[in-house]
Amino acid sequence: MAELTTIARPYAKAAFLFAKEQNGLAEWEQMLGLAAAVAQDATMRAYLDQPELDSETQAKAIADVCGDELNESARNFIAQLADNKRLALLPTIFMLFHELLAEDQRIIDVELIAPFELEDAETDSLVAALKKRLGQDVQVSTSVDESLIGGVLVRAGDTVIDGSVRGRLNRLAEQLNS
Repeated sequence: MAELTTIARPYAKAAFLFAKEQNGLAEWEQMLGLAAAVAQDATMRAYLDQPELDSETQAKAIADVCGDELNESARNFIAQLADNKRLALLPTIFMLFHELLAEDQRIIDVELIAPFELEDAETDSLVAALKKRLGQDVQVSTSVDESLIGGVLVRAGDTVIDGSVRGRLNRLAEQLNS
C-alpha cells in the first residue's frame, strides 16, 4: 500500500492545488469520491481490466457512469490517469485529496468507539474536549463495539486515546504481570 500511496500522492496534490486555485475544493472532493467509488466497483474493475481496452475507452467508461457529476476538468484528470495506467489509484488519490483538504482546513477526522450508542450531549462534550486538545476542528463519526464494556476509544489520525474499561483492565493486567 505504501507504494500505491507514493505513486498516487503527486496526482492527489496536483488535483488539490488545481481545485484550490479554482475555489472548487468541495466540488473536487465530491467528484473524486464518486470516481473512486466507480473505479472500486467490482464490475467496473473487471471491465477496465480487459487488456483490449485503450485508455480513452477506460476513461470514457468512468466518465459515462459518473455522468454530469464530473466537470470537464475532472474528466481530463481521469483521462490523464487512464493514459498513465493509473485508474486503479483513484481510491487512494481520493483518500490523499481528503487528507490534504482536512489539513488545509485544519479539520481532523475523529472516530469515537463506545460500547453503546452515544447520546448527542456526550458526543458534543467529547468533540469540544478534542477540539481543545487537538487544536483543530473535529469531524466525528461514531461506532459501537460492545467488547469495550464501558468508556470510549478515540481515534484521531495517528493518535489513539483508549479511555475504555477494556483498555484500563489490560493496562492493569500488564502492571500486575510485570
